[in-house]
Amino acid sequence: MDTRVIFTNQVEEAIDSAVEAMAPAGVYVLVDTNTAKYVLPRLQTGSKAIAAAKVLMMSAGEENKNLETLARVWTGLGDGEATRRSVMINVGGGVVTDLGAFAAATFKRGIRFINVPTTLLGAVDASVGGKTGIDFNNLKNEVGVIRQADLVIVSTTFFRTLDSQQMLSGYAEMVKHAALTGPEAVSRLLRYNLADYDDDQLLRLLCESVEVKRSVVDKDLNDNGVRRTLNLGHTTAHALEALALKRGAPIAHGYAVAMGMVVTLVLSRMLKGFPSERLHSFAHWVRETYGTMAITCDDYPELLQAMTHDKKNHRAGEVMFVLLKDWGQPEIDQSVDAKTIEAALDIYRDLMGI
Repeated sequence: MDTRVIFTNQVEEAIDSAVEAMAPAGVYVLVDTNTAKYVLPRLQTGSKAIAAAKVLMMSAGEENKNLETLARVWTGLGDGEATRRSVMINVGGGVVTDLGAFAAATFKRGIRFINVPTTLLGAVDASVGGKTGIDFNNLKNEVGVIRQADLVIVSTTFFRTLDSQQMLSGYAEMVKHAALTGPEAVSRLLRYNLADYDDDQLLRLLCESVEVKRSVVDKDLNDNGVRRTLNLGHTTAHALEALALKRGAPIAHGYAVAMGMVVTLVLSRMLKGFPSERLHSFAHWVRETYGTMAITCDDYPELLQAMTHDKKNHRAGEVMFVLLKDWGQPEIDQSVDAKTIEAALDIYRDLMGI
């Protein structure tokens, strides 16, 4: 089933229209404590469906994307007498849509659900694509299923509650999608002033970005081939995130993705002939927009160790990357040896002024 996505800043009308068409036996809304404070009151005022829905609450934060929270959502659905003809509306960022979608996909072997992302990262990344799940046994997204939402409603009107770090974190994923598209898409996003965005203009850019992901997912829902292009920059990003967590100074996911893309472009220059001027221009933009995370050669073994545990690797001990011959020309399943990665990290440090 392909996910239907509506891009609109008339969110309440879209919710009511969708729920009326679905004619469900009960509506359930999952929110976290942040969404309950900043978004839910507006939706309850403007949407008849939300006003009449049973509200399920979870604590905010990645640390709550776990089995205990999932069980409480299942319990809430059961106590609320939800049936297979019910619908759940997940309103929030990626944590809410990941966990809520997993809860809906598994409760009574699957009920219908709608995702209403309220963060830029949630809109461009987590809400579309069918990957649902929870963190388990100290591993991120370790348990889950692939199940497309019945509907995703994407809006920019909720983003005014986000700080600049949250906005930039989501924007990095938009830039990643642009990198998979072509030079014009990249140039358009690198020129855009996110600090002074217009709701409708950003919605148009977001529409372009989400459509990139949706078109890839439609070709490869189960992640057996072309969908791996969406991991661009993430091999290094996940390693940087792990190192930052160990240091007790975690960095936002999108910041790690932006830095990871610089390493990817260095490798792409070394191995695929990615244009040097594009590499230097992009590295400058990332340094000016996201700053840097200090690493030294002493960190290389730990970074490499984290990369060897990346889920994209086919065999023990190897590291797989998505590389680019140019903007819009990705190549998946590129195995890179440790010495080459270390050389790329050296160049990355020079480019980022570390």
